[in-house]
Amino acid sequence: MDDPDRAGDVPALEGASLGPDGHTLRVRVRSIVYQADWINAYEVIDPERKDLPPFTAGSHIDVYFRDGRVRQYSLCNDPAERSRYVFAVQREADGRGGSKAIFELVHVGRILTISQPRNNFPLRENADFHLLLAGGIGITPCLAMIHRLVRIGAAFQLHYCTRGPERTAFKDDLASFAAERKVVFHYDGGVPAQGLNLQRLLAERRPGTHLYACGPAGFIAAVRAGAAHWPKSSVHFELFTALPVEAPDGQAANAPERSDPAFRVKLARSGAVLEVPGDKSIVQVLREHGIEVATSCENGLCGTCRTRCLEGEPEHRDYVLDDKERSEYVLICCARSRSPLLVLDL
Repeated sequence: MDDPDRAGDVPALEGASLGPDGHTLRVRVRSIVYQADWINAYEVIDPERKDLPPFTAGSHIDVYFRDGRVRQYSLCNDPAERSRYVFAVQREADGRGGSKAIFELVHVGRILTISQPRNNFPLRENADFHLLLAGGIGITPCLAMIHRLVRIGAAFQLHYCTRGPERTAFKDDLASFAAERKVVFHYDGGVPAQGLNLQRLLAERRPGTHLYACGPAGFIAAVRAGAAHWPKSSVHFELFTALPVEAPDGQAANAPERSDPAFRVKLARSGAVLEVPGDKSIVQVLREHGIEVATSCENGLCGTCRTRCLEGEPEHRDYVLDDKERSEYVLICCARSRSPLLVLDL
């Protein structure tokens, strides 16, 4: 019988690849709690019970696998806690195998290798009101946000959309807020049209409100449509998968049949100039030339491959960088170029 600790799809133990911060963390699984059908919560601590690096509401960690895969999970416990991280995993029958490996092979006492927390979905704490929208397992960053909002005395309401009570993770934790109407549960039985009416909810924006939404692509697309008239700076998303990127000609820019214009990248540290054809990403071309760069989602969702752009005009296709960051950085897993040449700090 094979040793499960040697399986290629087991979360990595010692010797894992470096995380985006230049190092990884080793944590021990202290508890695994059933939260809903096919959803477990995993509590991890430092093996020597030292404090873990701090995190902010909306943060996520990367979990590293021995076969090179990386999966992101939002932290859902109180950011004020330093002794533990809690993240939840939903087992996906049609997923890429990460959730299946965690469900089947991660047990209490196991050592995992993770990244330090980073935040692409932060709270705007000075907002007058915080409207949180969660679809399914998208509840996880919202939980950490609620902990923080309660701590600072901020006004909020969460609308939590699931198929039914049996698929609603952390329902007991949210019960007291539901009694105060700070949390509202919506069950659609698998038919979104029977659930929360997003168009009606988002029709009018209360002054000073910031909107935060996390969930599957269809849910996020519906939120975006409903909040299209809101100020862009007041709407914030955390995505599981990339949405189609609209190209100037109206075609989805990341559609498989589309071929983008080619361009060149110059690597400032070596002076090498590489051609990036229309059907390949910058990351793919770098790897073909033996240049390894840290990546994770490769869909512009996580920010792992953020690289300083020294010259040129990038065409940004990510969901992570804000306007200020886009003036300096580019996510090389998905970005293209409007100029013939991009000079990257590589």
